[in-house]
Amino acid sequence: MSEPPGAVTAKLRISSKSDPEHPLAPHAPIARLYTALVTGDLRGLQVLTERYHQDVNLVFEISKNELEWQVKGQASYGLSGLWALEEKRELSTPLCLAARHGHPDCLRHLLRRGADPNLAPGGQGPLHEACQGGHGHCLELLLEYRADPNLRSDRGAAPLHLCTSPGSLRCARLLLRHGAAVGLPSEAGGDTALHVAARHRLCDHARLYLRRRARVDARNARGETALGVLCGQPPGPGDHSLQLFQLLAAHGADVEARDEDWRTPLHRACGAANAELARLLLRRGADANAIDYDGVSPLGWALRGAACRRDLRPHVTVQLLLNHGSQRIWPPAFVKVLKSCAAVPEVIEVLFNSYSQIPVSQEWAEAVPEEVFQQHQPFYESLLVLAGSARCLQHLCRSAIRAHFGSRCHSLIPLLPVPKALRDFLLLEPEGVVL
Repeated sequence: MSEPPGAVTAKLRISSKSDPEHPLAPHAPIARLYTALVTGDLRGLQVLTERYHQDVNLVFEISKNELEWQVKGQASYGLSGLWALEEKRELSTPLCLAARHGHPDCLRHLLRRGADPNLAPGGQGPLHEACQGGHGHCLELLLEYRADPNLRSDRGAAPLHLCTSPGSLRCARLLLRHGAAVGLPSEAGGDTALHVAARHRLCDHARLYLRRRARVDARNARGETALGVLCGQPPGPGDHSLQLFQLLAAHGADVEARDEDWRTPLHRACGAANAELARLLLRRGADANAIDYDGVSPLGWALRGAACRRDLRPHVTVQLLLNHGSQRIWPPAFVKVLKSCAAVPEVIEVLFNSYSQIPVSQEWAEAVPEEVFQQHQPFYESLLVLAGSARCLQHLCRSAIRAHFGSRCHSLIPLLPVPKALRDFLLLEPEGVVL
């Protein structure tokens, strides 16, 4: 299905702050005022506010007709529906528009003429807009004119909660310097600024908040700590997750903190196929066999999300858990793993090789879709041919060594004076076929 088109029509009206029911006269230069604010045309703004005596606390009503997907019911392959034209209505002020687009000169002009820095008819004030855009110069001006650093938006977010980009670090510093509460929870989800920094993997922001005595294990409405939020994020190129983890851990973050569903940070890291964070958690003593409210272990979470996160190499997370003593799947349930993870043969291989012997049945062949079998034929042929036969001596020796080392496989096997290829074999590194 094609992407929905953008706005097809737009109309602009303004009304007085004191009397919103009576719009200004049609001849007022509304469009010119709006354009000057969006483009940063200071000269045009000065002319409009001085020559035409425009009220700097006007409220813009911006209406846009947009096509939206309207859900009608459940079809065979997902939700059915149709595109319908819906009118979106947004309220804003000259100050909000200037702050949103990062025009400090226009902002200064408006503030000198008496613009209210806390006026938020659309739900967000100028401070919120400046933080979202990372416009530190604008935010500094607003704070100088006594904008409230803890002003809540209509969604219950303070300006600090909207510092979500690396470029907003200066905004966060200024807010704290002017009295923003570092531990203030958002009304919707109960996130503190530290939760927000963790969700967006902003290490410098988190360091700033912790210096300001943010509670490292503060809980949001779902019982999550900042470490739990961080571990639930999938890995991405160039992010600062590992540095942020080390920062939180250095400040005493609890690696076993459970959320409202009794999930630990390790559960969340494994569900997100974030192997590097899972490794750090396990090194710090996270329980590889912790059970959540539904009775699912970190290994269960790693297997659940494997098929949809194949590009993140979920088998590495499975490997880590098994090398740290994770309990394996009950053998008769292995067919369920095949059904859900068949498209990720590396996961199947790692898990299968963690057993010394597990019976291969005809049911396994039926669990692998034909197209998946064809795509990974060498692997699945090597697996299914083991039906009714014993594993090779090489594998049985591996199993005996792993059973002897137990949950210390990850630390003891690398110390063995054997070639790297053999160490990898003992640590369940996948080879593409089953011996």
